[in-house]
Order: sequence, then structure tokens, then C-alpha cells
Amino acid sequence: QVQLVESGGGLVQAGGSLRLSCAASGRTFSSYTMAWFRQAPGKERDFVAAINWIGQNRYYADYAGSVKGRFTISRDNAKNTVYLQMNSLKPEDSAVYYCAAPSYGGIRRIWTAYDYWGQGTQVTVSS
Repeated sequence: QVQLVESGGGLVQAGGSLRLSCAASGRTFSSYTMAWFRQAPGKERDFVAAINWIGQNRYYADYAGSVKGRFTISRDNAKNTVYLQMNSLKPEDSAVYYCAAPSYGGIRRIWTAYDYWGQGTQVTVSS
């Protein structure tokens, strides 16, 4: 059974930074796609970023347009952990952030393609 546990959310002023962590357990971590989604009240669950293995110890990262250049996704396979470094935060980044993983396959931007989810961590950016 795959388990994902997020941490690192909180309250930050606009322009500030936060780093989210997602600790995974239950399967071999290094070759699987990992993703971050977010959901604000009354809105759809939106893709934020994802990272997947493309062979020979190389990874590919994909970002939503709204966060590209501000957020960075990374992973530490030795710790079975994926990170989301969020810089230059804006009030519109406020949401519950979820870590997700599919049973198989590469990066997809739709949340229904992911089978495993963490409990979410709240990020609030004040103006």
C-alpha cells in the first residue's frame, strides 16, 4: 500500500517562500512519477508540477504555466521524498496542496490519472 504524507504548508506573506515535502512509502520510489496538485475552495483540483524518471538517472519536470519560473519540483530518492520549492508566492497560490502518484505511467496533468494521494497541506499567502 502506497502512502504519501505531505508537510511544510503554512501562512506566508506575498513574495515569500515555502518548501513542501512529500514522504512516500510502500513501493520503489525512484522510477515513479510524482506530482503536486492544489485545490482552492470552490475550485477544481489543479495540476501544479510533476517529475518523472526518463532513464539513466535523469528526471523530467513539468509545470503549470501559472507557477513556471517560481516553483521547483525535485526529489531525493534516498529519502523517498519529493519537494516543491515555492518562491515569489502570490495570494492566488493559496490552496490545499496535495502530493500524488499514479500506479504507472508518466506525467499527466489531470488529477483523475493519479491513484495515490496524501492528506494535503494548507498554504495561505497573505497580501
